[in-house]
Amino acid sequence: MEALQKLLTNELADLYDAENQIIKALPKMIDECSSTELQEALQEHLTVTQKQVTRLDQIFRDLGEKPSKKCKGMAGIIAEGEELLKEDFEESTQDAGIIGAAQKVEHYEIASYGTARTLAEFLGHQRVAELLEQTLEEEKEADKLLTQIAESSINSEASEEEEETSDQRGSNGRTRASSPSKSKSRTQRSRTQRSRTKAGR
Repeated sequence: MEALQKLLTNELADLYDAENQIIKALPKMIDECSSTELQEALQEHLTVTQKQVTRLDQIFRDLGEKPSKKCKGMAGIIAEGEELLKEDFEESTQDAGIIGAAQKVEHYEIASYGTARTLAEFLGHQRVAELLEQTLEEEKEADKLLTQIAESSINSEASEEEEETSDQRGSNGRTRASSPSKSKSRTQRSRTQRSRTKAGR
């Protein structure tokens, strides 16, 4: 049982560092969103994530342990997301990419919280298992909401952007003269929307 207890502690420490990495990374993703609906969903999840860290603090107190581990898995997922933000995508296409990056985070957490909850139950830590189950359900709900946002609007809007870009190209593959101004206009709209969002916080 000592080995399983150590495994549980390691899983929890991994999650604790992962959640703190997410808290630092989410504001960057929120700032780069063009969709107000997506911004609000990620902002809400940031608030939930902060509460989840508090919950993990309580779990460590209950177990008489302290977290001391770097979550390399989450670091890699977040690094991939940051690379995405550097790509020169149209607004909705980037939003679709942000949703994908966020869902990779959620799936990692769902797997990790599920493992930790099962271990806690087996070891008889019922209160810990209940707290982990609460967070697990929150992660599942966040993942479901991101899917709904993608399927209801963003994916179709990204497809329309792609078709519009394709229409702007001549038969020789060169972009027509009107393309730069349209692209610039989109960039200006995006910057204006983001600045309004920041100002409203």
